Amino acid sequence: MQTTHRLRLVLASASPARRKLLQAAGIEPDVLVSGVDESQVDPSTPEALSLTLAQLKARTVAERFGADLNSSSAGNGAGSGIGSPLRTLVLGCDSVLAFDGEILGKPADPDEATRRWQAMRGKSGVLHTGHCLIDLSSGREVARVAATAVYFAEITDDEIAAYVATGEPLQVAGAFTIDGLGGPFVDRLDGDPGTVIGLSLPLFRTLLGELDLRITDLWADPTTPSGITPETAATAAADPH
Repeated sequence: MQTTHRLRLVLASASPARRKLLQAAGIEPDVLVSGVDESQVDPSTPEALSLTLAQLKARTVAERFGADLNSSSAGNGAGSGIGSPLRTLVLGCDSVLAFDGEILGKPADPDEATRRWQAMRGKSGVLHTGHCLIDLSSGREVARVAATAVYFAEITDDEIAAYVATGEPLQVAGAFTIDGLGGPFVDRLDGDPGTVIGLSLPLFRTLLGELDLRITDLWADPTTPSGITPETAATAAADPH
């Protein structure tokens, strides 16, 4: 079904990796960080935890952004766009690693990151990323989890020490990346690489379809006004996974 609305995507995350994935797919999102306190959510399963956090992020930003839109439209019609209504979508994502019966988010400190890598090397885990997409115009919400198996390389103690010293493992769920310095330390994946980076584009396309939208409807339009820019998240706490 072809939409007659112009679309805005608001990414409820300060993650540069997620933003880059969307940009590479022709989508320029606005950014608004949720500020959700992830420590207040009790884990049950990795699937449930990642989905719950994604929903909390998306709902928090949807409420805040929806209020801003209502205020603007009541005052001066801002946000209505040129020639057609501006339809706003909010996307929240969250990732956790399931490894050896544990649910792993970001390591607390370098010592924990080191211990994790010593345990993970030569083994495998499953990275779960929850996705929640909300259409502010209708209030409809769709959500799902993507999972990708990750096979870690048999890396040395020196490599672990050097990697942890970069600080990168402290910023991401599972203490590793595949699109950064950690890439050489992952032997292979079974599933969508985007899930590991933090956003599955195929699943995102599916969720859009459930809202009767196409991913091509979100391809960047240079005439579309930008309401929130990535700079608005510059002072917020990093939220990569």
